[in-house]
Amino acid sequence: MDRIDRFRIFTRVVDCASFTRAANTLDLPRSSVSAAVQELETRLGTRLLNRTTRKVSPTHDGTAFYERCMRLLTDVEEAETLFLKSTALPSGKLRVDVPGRIGRIIIAPALPEFLDRYRDIHVEIGMTDRAVHLVEDNIDCALRVGPLRDSGLIARSIGELRLINVASREYIKNHGRPRSPVSLQKHWAVGYASPSTGRVDDWEWIDNGEVRSCAVPRRVTVNSAEGYIACCLAGLGLIQIPAYDVKEYLASGELVEVMREHRAAPMPITLVYPHRRHLSRRLQVFTDWLEGLLKKEIAI
Repeated sequence: MDRIDRFRIFTRVVDCASFTRAANTLDLPRSSVSAAVQELETRLGTRLLNRTTRKVSPTHDGTAFYERCMRLLTDVEEAETLFLKSTALPSGKLRVDVPGRIGRIIIAPALPEFLDRYRDIHVEIGMTDRAVHLVEDNIDCALRVGPLRDSGLIARSIGELRLINVASREYIKNHGRPRSPVSLQKHWAVGYASPSTGRVDDWEWIDNGEVRSCAVPRRVTVNSAEGYIACCLAGLGLIQIPAYDVKEYLASGELVEVMREHRAAPMPITLVYPHRRHLSRRLQVFTDWLEGLLKKEIAI
């Protein structure tokens, strides 16, 4: 194992905060990962990591060394591809994670065009509403909708998703059409629980540039976008949803937009990358393609 390999192992341990998780992502025995870090500490003459039974964290010296390693590894990766960028087509495997409905409705139907253009790229796409851990799950990039909670990631803003309020025709027939947020206490909403936190947000709208919110009675709560829309179609309550998500139902008349003047603030949509990873050429061409696709299909 050479010195660069030890640097890569050390930075992965810091990113994962665990020897075991780092070993899993690197496909190495845990003993090899532990030995590599110990060899670095011996060579440097300082302790790089604080080790407890529950978590591994860098010491003061470890943090400084980690930053140097990151810069060095980026330089190494750039040097290795210096003469390939202008001649060779991008190749290799990409692991990507995207929200479920964006993956199924927008990305999957358009993917053949990308793969026809870049025949040597293999894409593994996770489609889930749960926020994955990019480093531990060895993900190259992820598409996130909503405010970012992980400040340790490199973020690339794509745009914003317009949110609308909708109800089914059956719901309006049985409960009437809400005209303003004041009337919401006489209505039902479908609750949406975050798959990551379980939190159910209140109903929101913008009033004179300020975000307002209130709790709306609900009889059912779900934790997926598919379930959220299905319950609305079944007449179980009002929902707030990105417009692209229900455009086919609006076109068919199964769902109707309500309270157009009282929409929630648009949600940011962002591409995120692990801060440890230099953007490979295959990742650059994929994210450029994805950004163009989203701006075309969702009008963000």
